[in-house]
This record gives sequence, C-alpha cells and structure tokens, in this order.
Amino acid sequence: MKMQSNFLCALTLFLTASFGMLHAQDTNVTTEFGVKGGFNMSNLIDSGDDVNDNNVLYGFNAGVYATLPISDFVAIQPELLFTTKGAELEYNNVIEGNAKFRLNYIELPLLVRVNITKNFNLQAGGYASYLVSSKVTGDGDVSFNEAIDTDDLNKFDAGIAAGVGVDFSPVSIGVRYNYGLTTIGKERTFAGNTYTFPDVRNSNLTVYLAYKLN
Repeated sequence: MKMQSNFLCALTLFLTASFGMLHAQDTNVTTEFGVKGGFNMSNLIDSGDDVNDNNVLYGFNAGVYATLPISDFVAIQPELLFTTKGAELEYNNVIEGNAKFRLNYIELPLLVRVNITKNFNLQAGGYASYLVSSKVTGDGDVSFNEAIDTDDLNKFDAGIAAGVGVDFSPVSIGVRYNYGLTTIGKERTFAGNTYTFPDVRNSNLTVYLAYKLN
C-alpha cells in the first residue's frame, strides 16, 4: 500500500499548508455557484495497487458546484455530481472480445481550493459516492448487456481527490484525480473463508469544464 501511503502524506501536507495561509482579514472574494461536466478515464485498482492502462473505461461526469471563500487565497468547494466509473477488459482466449464493467454514482466531493494566482488554483480533499446502477456489457464473439444488482456491491464509495484548475471567468477548466479507499465488492464467506469480491477500488482521472452562473 506504498502508493496509498504516499498519496495520503502528500494530501496531509497540502491541507496543512492551505490552512496555514488563512488570515484574519476581510475578503472581496464572493461565493460562486455553477455547473460543470467532464470526461472520465476510469479504472479499477486491485489490492496490490496495480493499474493496467489497457483497462481504461471512458465516461463522463456532470453536476453543480459552489465555491465558498474563507480568505482571498482559500475556499471550500462542495460539488454534487453524477459520474461514471469502472473498467474495460479485453479477452482473447477461446473467444475474443471485450467487456465493460460500468458503475454509476451520485458523488459528493468536498475540496479545499487554494488560489495560487488569480487564474490558477490547486484543489485537494475527499469524496463520498452512492452507487445508483451498474452493468456489464460485452462485444465480440459473444455480445451481452446485463444489469448487476447493486445489492451485490458496496453501495458507498469514498476516497481522496486532488487536481488543478484554470479560470477564465465565467469559464474554468481543470484536471482532477480521484483515488478510491474502499473496495467496490462486499465481504463474503465461503467454506469457512472470508474474502472480498471483487477486491478492487475505483481510480478516476477527469478533465472538466465549469461555468459560473453568478
């Protein structure tokens, strides 16, 4: 879990530095509300933190956000999004084709946003998600499209997030990475042994576009 530990340490240092920049001063920065959407590149990480770039699944996210200023430099940014995650697997054994494992979530990120300059910012924090639907589809020698009962998976997901943004008011663009800390599978007991299936976590890189409404 070396990758997870390094990421958590980096996040802790970032948040510590962010709050250290707070000043007891009045601010002219106003609260912002807006809409946003983005392009997702998702994957599933196994318990060994292994990621196969060939398994990337492309999707999207869309929703609303608010930016709540604490000072001229720092703001809290909550969001409410619909987002797709999962992975794609290509197989070439007896039969050939690919299978797409899709997970659809309602997601609530909560981020600390630090304005490095007027137009450039860093973001870090966490997210919590609720699984609303899931399915597996396949193309190739055998085609299928089957819904997966969400009761067979963990309905709640949580993790950490970090990214960068550039503002061209009222439009902004950015890149963000979400790293899941919970497995998407549930613990099960078989023949006296307890295991988690599937024992994987979400990994998601998104490029987003936001539009300020006020």
